[in-house]
Amino acid sequence: MPIIIPPDLPASSVLERENIFFLQSQAAVEQDIRKLNFLLLNLMPKKIETEIHLLRMLANTPLQVDIELMRIDARPSRNTPIEHMDAFYKDFEDVRHKKYDGMIITGAPLGSVEFEDVRFWPKMQEILDWTVTNVTSTLFLCWAVQAAMHHFYGLRKYLLPAKLSGVYTHHLDAPLNPIVRGFDDTFEAPHSRFGEIRLPDIATVEDLEIVASSEVAGAYIVARRDRRQLFVTGHSEYEPDCLKDEYLRDLEAGIEPAVPENYFPGDDPSQPPIVTWKSHGALLFSNWINYFVYQLSPFDVAEIGSATLGSADGQPISSAGARS
Repeated sequence: MPIIIPPDLPASSVLERENIFFLQSQAAVEQDIRKLNFLLLNLMPKKIETEIHLLRMLANTPLQVDIELMRIDARPSRNTPIEHMDAFYKDFEDVRHKKYDGMIITGAPLGSVEFEDVRFWPKMQEILDWTVTNVTSTLFLCWAVQAAMHHFYGLRKYLLPAKLSGVYTHHLDAPLNPIVRGFDDTFEAPHSRFGEIRLPDIATVEDLEIVASSEVAGAYIVARRDRRQLFVTGHSEYEPDCLKDEYLRDLEAGIEPAVPENYFPGDDPSQPPIVTWKSHGALLFSNWINYFVYQLSPFDVAEIGSATLGSADGQPISSAGARS
């Protein structure tokens, strides 16, 4: 069964051309089944592109997944028409009362900004706390990983000496974790970020399991042992030209970026990049939907979040890693 998207969402024409199975909302109503309800908090500047990237990944499942889009606030986006935002995006106040089987919080171009200096940080903290009681499993991507680990576990974000950009080899640290079921011993994934949460710091949190990492890029997949939270520091949802587009954008801005590593053949930006991460990226999202959402979420939506997010020592976790 397919993902369910709002009528007339621009991504639908792209998905249709690519033969990706989806349903418009009205068609889904006619199916007698307990669908999964997902919420996507899109913090990326180019909202429509990000929608397409993630909808592609979420469509690779036999389950019916109803997806709602949310914005962090109503401020106009410089890269997305306000008409699109008003037509397809909800505000937090619109969904605060609802329960969701799964939620994705995207990255944001804020890697070099301190959390307390992020304009929407108070709202972000409120939403993070809300996921504990209203979402079965939340998937954090890139900057959202850093934000959530800082908020829930008090872990520090470190700025890297230079932007990490490229495609890197990863190995499995916890091969029996269901999130990497079907993965090869080593696999590739893109990264594009200015900061990191360091592996030794993550290892101090008993509730978290480091599932996959890279000698160069550090932590890649980290999971709560109860599967309520999944942290992915890279961008397995990226399309072939995403890193290229970022590189060219930075060149035009006079930033003099380094060529993304292990991406262009011979590190030659004039050559088309070679995609080496697509299959594992699809499997990552499929495993999250199956093992972290579908297998955990109760049939009665009202029961979602009835058990608070607890630590390994049995104490509930509140903001900034404090134990209440």
